Amino acid sequence: MTAINPLTPQQIPELQPVLEMAEASMGFVPTSLLTMAHWPELLPAFAGLAGTVLNGGELDRGLKQLIALLTSHAAGCRYCQAHTSHSAYRSDVAPEKIGAVFEYESSPLFSDAERAALRVAAHAGMVPNGVESSDMVSLREHFSEKQCVEIVAVISLFGFLNRWNDTMATTLEDQPLDFARSQLTDIGWTPGKHS
Repeated sequence: MTAINPLTPQQIPELQPVLEMAEASMGFVPTSLLTMAHWPELLPAFAGLAGTVLNGGELDRGLKQLIALLTSHAAGCRYCQAHTSHSAYRSDVAPEKIGAVFEYESSPLFSDAERAALRVAAHAGMVPNGVESSDMVSLREHFSEKQCVEIVAVISLFGFLNRWNDTMATTLEDQPLDFARSQLTDIGWTPGKHS
């Protein structure tokens, strides 16, 4: 059961442009945004940051979603795992690659550059943070400084979202729930408190 009931879009007509942008990007309005709307100034501020981090910059959007998926997995946030796997798919990442993301170190589906980024994501999502200086050296072998900043921005954004959605026990929407059930259950995914 969710800790704070989300508002309905009809209750927040002044925030419709933000909700419409989220729906255009994700295919649905995330429940987390409807909960954030209890603090009306928070929602557009968060949406601006999330839009910049996930849709701007130089990195491939699909790689950003895989980074977010591993960060969320390390943090244990089932809600964000469902969202990011579904968003990776919507960003043209093949289902078999999404399913193999937890074996990124050994799977032939991942390049050395992707491995470096995903390693930092998995280690940074841990508490305490497990990133070693060697992880960052490896990352810089494959990515520019700006791209490294993008990678850490994705990880940091999902640090916020993982804490938000796990604390709020945010109810998972049908599209990411159905996708996660079809693609992530082989690795032990369940909706947990987000169902």
